[in-house]
Amino acid sequence: MSYRMLNQWVGPIIFIALSVVPLLLGIGYALLYSLGLTGIINNGFTLAHWHTLLQDASFWETIGFSLVVALSTMVISIALALGLVLREPTRFQRPIPSFLMYMPLAIPAIVMAFFIFQMFAKGGWLSRIAFQLKIIPELQSFPDLINDNLGIGIIVSHILMAVPFLVLFFTNIYQNEDIDAYRKLAFTMGTSRKMSLWYVQLPMLLRPAQPTLFLYFLFVMGSYEIPLLLGSQSKQMIAVLTIQKMQRYNLADIPQAYAISVAYTVVVILLLYIMVWVSQKNRSYDP
Repeated sequence: MSYRMLNQWVGPIIFIALSVVPLLLGIGYALLYSLGLTGIINNGFTLAHWHTLLQDASFWETIGFSLVVALSTMVISIALALGLVLREPTRFQRPIPSFLMYMPLAIPAIVMAFFIFQMFAKGGWLSRIAFQLKIIPELQSFPDLINDNLGIGIIVSHILMAVPFLVLFFTNIYQNEDIDAYRKLAFTMGTSRKMSLWYVQLPMLLRPAQPTLFLYFLFVMGSYEIPLLLGSQSKQMIAVLTIQKMQRYNLADIPQAYAISVAYTVVVILLLYIMVWVSQKNRSYDP
């Protein structure tokens, strides 16, 4: 094998050894544990844990709730980020607006969760301001914006983290694709501002952004710190439910936790397949 071929294979081999192999081993161990083939209460092959999990309505509610929270976060965040970028594309090239966008990216998720908790709790800043302004008669009258069944606090936290990232991301695409030149070209051909927005600017921004947006969607769906602090006990996101079952004193819950992790992996693979299929279908329509 020549030096050039060896150099080409070193990177992929290291990536597979450090990333892919541990991931596959972890999924394999979780699958074996959920089937009763390994672990503390190993009694041989059984589908009882999977049967219990799939018959549990709360599991499906958790999957649906995680999808809704992630989808709501992404739709609102993308809309806000696109609105900021398209309103003035060169704004975030200046030092101060750029700094204001980069600063939230340095805040850890758990810190953002604590900030939202202090803002939206019944004894938080907003409730105290509303009480002082006589908007509410008492602090307990403030609406439930955290630890609620709608996941409002979770969604707001993720939006505050996602919007700065997406603004910088879309700004970079806008510059690299030279979308402003295409926008001006559309105007010279008699296109209205609205048509230029829908048929030129938005497609050129969103098409190359699809993989990143999808990966961020998966990140929100599988997040742990923010839902742990701001979520409710009746409606949990998938990572919180998995960890809680893993750490309970009831050993029978541990195989279910591993089954949940395997089921979530299957959901992610299906979503990845759909993304690739949609991406290939869109490419087939390109001239």
